[in-house]
Amino acid sequence: MSALLQRLRALRVMAFDVDGVLTDGSLIYSDTGAEAKAFDVRDGQGMSLLRDAGIQLALISARRSAIVERRARELGVQHCFLGVAAKLPAFQGLLAELKLDAREAGYMGDDLLDLPVLTRAGFAASVPAAPAAVRSRVHYIAARPGGGGAVREVCELILESQGRLEELVAGYLK
Repeated sequence: MSALLQRLRALRVMAFDVDGVLTDGSLIYSDTGAEAKAFDVRDGQGMSLLRDAGIQLALISARRSAIVERRARELGVQHCFLGVAAKLPAFQGLLAELKLDAREAGYMGDDLLDLPVLTRAGFAASVPAAPAAVRSRVHYIAARPGGGGAVREVCELILESQGRLEELVAGYLK
């Protein structure tokens, strides 16, 4: 069995950065200061499939955003750490809360702030636009861009490796 497959099969929780992973990384402000973000619905469906398969979901982001809190609620994300510049303590707290080892946790991030978690997670993923210092330290780089299917790609990879994807797809055929 390949090392990547072993990592994916061990996952019980998958955490995601937001800006650059769940979004394309753009920060959009109106002239009144209102913030907007665009999320890909297919990425959200992928996260929902993970949740339905019994894999816990988490968001770890340096930015705090009511928009992200809303999206997390819509997707049933069980664990949100927003406004945390130091992401490793949040990740370690998540592991302690769930009584999991780091090898049972995955993380998808796209920038230097994510490196402390990416280098400790059992499975680390990123996006094509991530800097080389990030891409060189992860186990998987999505073909799709952040905010444009990268999360769905990773979710399906995890589910396929755990033998759950077809079972979940079959539920939509009824």
